[in-house]
Amino acid sequence: MEKLRAALHYGADAVYLGLTNFSLRAKAGNFTIDTLKDALFVVAAAGKKAYVTINIFPHNADIAPIEQHILALKELRPDAAIVSDIGVFDMIRTLAPDIPIHISTQANITNYRAARAWERLGAKRLVLSRELSIEEIRKIRDAVTLELECFVHGSICISYSGRCYLSSFLADRGANKGLCTNSCRWSYQLMEEKRPGEYMPVYENDRGAYILSPRDLCMVEHLDKLAEAGVDSFKIEGRTKGVNYVSGVTKIYREAIDALASANPYKIDTPWLKELEMISNRGFTTGMYMGRHPDADYSYDETHAPAGYAIAGVVKAVRGSTATVLLKGNLAVCDEIFFLSSGIDNGSYIIKALRDAEGEPLSIARNEDIVFMEVPEGVKKNDIIRRRI
Repeated sequence: MEKLRAALHYGADAVYLGLTNFSLRAKAGNFTIDTLKDALFVVAAAGKKAYVTINIFPHNADIAPIEQHILALKELRPDAAIVSDIGVFDMIRTLAPDIPIHISTQANITNYRAARAWERLGAKRLVLSRELSIEEIRKIRDAVTLELECFVHGSICISYSGRCYLSSFLADRGANKGLCTNSCRWSYQLMEEKRPGEYMPVYENDRGAYILSPRDLCMVEHLDKLAEAGVDSFKIEGRTKGVNYVSGVTKIYREAIDALASANPYKIDTPWLKELEMISNRGFTTGMYMGRHPDADYSYDETHAPAGYAIAGVVKAVRGSTATVLLKGNLAVCDEIFFLSSGIDNGSYIIKALRDAEGEPLSIARNEDIVFMEVPEGVKKNDIIRRRI
């Protein structure tokens, strides 16, 4: 819920969320059916949209529980369900026909005939495969009238549209049931079986080779090209990321989309790229959108700068120049902090005083404490406070 509120606060038009049993992020802090009801209320009150994921590849044992889940969603009325399996698609059409259906990127939509087929079946939106070029997206747009969505930022899976068995083989945790261990992010070395202990020189640095771990997708410089190709919705990957990531990335893409709508030609604001670099990442790539280039560097190699900020607190209320802050780490008088607030981005602020609920001065405050502090003009409720790592 905290991440949902952060995404809405920093400008998301919609959020996607799921329950542990039916979502491809089973290890995330997902919602129960009761908290999902609360989440949908929060989203609706903000005038935004909520899409519920049911995008696992289900086996026979999963069908009955998914049917019960769909019946519960029928009462909750989310703005859409995101599915990858045609059987789940059929169950929603039968049991809850009023819920619009978005087809997940897991369904591997890579051509206009597949797009047409899903349109005939009644899908409202297609989340296109990340393996497509912009030119391929344009051809799909010409062939269908339903909405098209694509990812513009976040982690990329090494396998085709996330259909990976690596986690299953190495850790007995199936990625397509939402239990991926991110085995592709581990460091690997090559050893020939008859030469135990002799590691072959395939590593990129002295810690090993991250040959299966791609860089993160970043398309902030090219949103105009995607829009011109007919993409209706830009999607940020990040349901297992922290509040700092959700807040910072959402804010930047909100500003970029607003600029795209108001400026011709589209102009990149240099601080956007600097800010994205300061948020946890594996280095950036444009993936396959610009076409497949044999010399393109997709692999993470640990040479990019580490994330520069960590979340230090969340502003819960502002009265005059005083803010009520819920801390997400320890803070002390004279610490340097940064507010993720429009108009005062990247400006540092030295804490002059901290006070507790009784108004007593504090020299230091701890994680989860509620404190009061003076803040610069422009800080708003739900803004996050950060500190340098």
